[in-house]
Amino acid sequence: MMNSNKSNSGLISLSFDKLKKYWKADMMSGLLIFLIALPLSLGIAMASNVPPMAGIISACVGGLVVAIFSGSHLTICGPAAGLIVLIINGVETLGNGDAFVGYRYTLAAIVIAGIFQIIFGAFKSGKLSTFFPAAAVHGMMAAIGMIIMSKQIHTLFGMKPTAKSIFGIIGEIPNSVANMNPEIAVIGISSLLMLILIPKIPLNWVKKIPVPMVVVLAGIFFDRVFDLEHEHIFHMWNHDYTVGPKMLIQLPKNLSDGIVFPDWGLLATGKFWFVTVSIALVASLETLLSASAIQGIDPEKRKADFDKDLVALGVGTTVSGLLGGLPMIAEIVRSSANVNNGAKTPWSNWFHGFFLLASVCTLPWLLQKIPLASLAAILVFVGWRLAGPKEFVKIYKEGSEAFLVFCVTIFFTLAEDLLVGVFVGIVVRIILHTIRGLKPNEIFFTNVFVDDPEAEKVNVKITTAATFWSIFKVKETLYNLPNAKSITVDVSVCKVVDDSMTHFLDHYKKECDDHGIKFNLVGSSGKPEDVEIAPQD
Repeated sequence: MMNSNKSNSGLISLSFDKLKKYWKADMMSGLLIFLIALPLSLGIAMASNVPPMAGIISACVGGLVVAIFSGSHLTICGPAAGLIVLIINGVETLGNGDAFVGYRYTLAAIVIAGIFQIIFGAFKSGKLSTFFPAAAVHGMMAAIGMIIMSKQIHTLFGMKPTAKSIFGIIGEIPNSVANMNPEIAVIGISSLLMLILIPKIPLNWVKKIPVPMVVVLAGIFFDRVFDLEHEHIFHMWNHDYTVGPKMLIQLPKNLSDGIVFPDWGLLATGKFWFVTVSIALVASLETLLSASAIQGIDPEKRKADFDKDLVALGVGTTVSGLLGGLPMIAEIVRSSANVNNGAKTPWSNWFHGFFLLASVCTLPWLLQKIPLASLAAILVFVGWRLAGPKEFVKIYKEGSEAFLVFCVTIFFTLAEDLLVGVFVGIVVRIILHTIRGLKPNEIFFTNVFVDDPEAEKVNVKITTAATFWSIFKVKETLYNLPNAKSITVDVSVCKVVDDSMTHFLDHYKKECDDHGIKFNLVGSSGKPEDVEIAPQD
C-alpha cells in the first residue's frame, strides 16, 4: 500500500523537462507566492529583532537553493512565524542586551542547526515527528501565536513595550492602546481590517488577491499621506506625537550591504548549544508537519520524501545563516496558496525565490517606504490564526485530556520556552495515561497484529493501548500492506485510544479514500465505524 517515507517518483529535483511543460503555471504561482512572501519575510525578521534583510535572504535561499534538493513537490520554503520566538530568545540570550551582537551569534547557531537537520535527514529521522502528542504540538503553535500577537500589537499602535517577560508585555497592551500614536494606529488598524475583510468578499477574483501585498501597497500610500519619511511632530487630542523614518522598514541600498556573517565566539558555551538544538528540533518538527499537510492536499496525490526534505531544509538553513539569514521551514500558509494557485512542480518555489531576489536588487527604495505598522498587522493576523478562539474550541472538542495538555503546553511555553513547553506537554500526557490505568510498558510499547499482510482484505488489531508513542509502529504496519484493498483496524481491546492516534487514523483514512481503499475502524463497541475526518489546517 502507500509508503509514507519514500517518494514514489524517485528523487525529486528541478527537472528541465517539467519546466518546459509547466513553466507558465509554476511561474505564475511563484509570482503570486512572492507577493505573499515579501511582506511576511520582512515582518518575520522585524518581529525576530533582526535586520529585515535577514528575512529576505532566508526566503531567497528557501526558493533558489532548497528547491534544487527538495523532497516535496509543492512546498514553499522560507522564514516562518513559528521560529520567531526561538530567534528572539537567541538574540537576547546570546547578545546580553546588544541586539546586533546577539544576531551574529544566533547566525552561528542557525548554521549549525542546519547541519543538524542534514544529519537528521541522513539518518532517516523524518519518522520521529510521530512521537509528539498532537495536543502538545497544537499548544506549542498556539503559544507562538500568542507571543507574536502580544508583541506586534504594540507596534501596530506605534508603541513599544518596556516589559521583558511575555506576561508583562501582554499586561502593557491596554497602555499601548490608550496612548497610541493616532497616525500609526490608522495604518495598523486599516491594515488589519483589510486582512480580515477582503477574504470575506464573495467574489472568486477577489479570493485570488494576495492580501498581504495589498496591505503593503496601502502602507506605502499611508507613508505618502502622513509623510513618514521626514521626522515631524503633529498635535492631536491635546498631545504631541512624533512620526518619522524610524517607523518604516530599514533596508540597505544594495543586497551586498545586507549580508552579515556569523560570529563563532560562543561556540564553547552551553547557552549557544541550547539555542542551536532548539532551532534544529522545532524547525524540523514544523517542516515535517507542514510537508505532511501539503502532501495530503496535492491534487496529484504524490508522495514526499520527508527525510530528503530535512536534508534540503538543512542545506538551506546553513546557507542562509552563513549569509545573515534566518532559519527556514516548509511553510504551511505559502505552500497551501501554492497548491491553490495551480503550481505543478518545485519550480514554483524556485520562481518565488527568484522574484524576491529581483525585487530586493531593483526596488529597495520602494520597500523602504513600507510602514512597520503594516507588517505588524500582518503578523497579528498570522498570530490570530495560530491562537484564535477557534483553535481552543477545536481542541476542547477532542476531549478534556487533550485540552489539558494543550493548555499546559501553552502556559509553560509562555513562561519558559518552546522546548520546555512541549516537554511538559508530553509528561502531562504520559501522566494522564498512567491515571487511566496504563503501565509504562503499555504506554511506550504496543502489539500490532496483522492476519495476512499480503492479502487484499487485511485485519489489523492493536492491543493494550493506541497512544502517541505507538503511532510509529502502527504507521509502519499500515504503510506496508502491498495488496490491500480493504483494511480494518481494530482498537476494541485497547485501554486507551488518545487524540494523537485518532488524528493519525483520520489522516490514514483520507489517504485510503484517495487510493480507492476501503477503511474501517472497529472501536470499543466492536462494530465497524468510519473514522470522522478532522478538519485540516
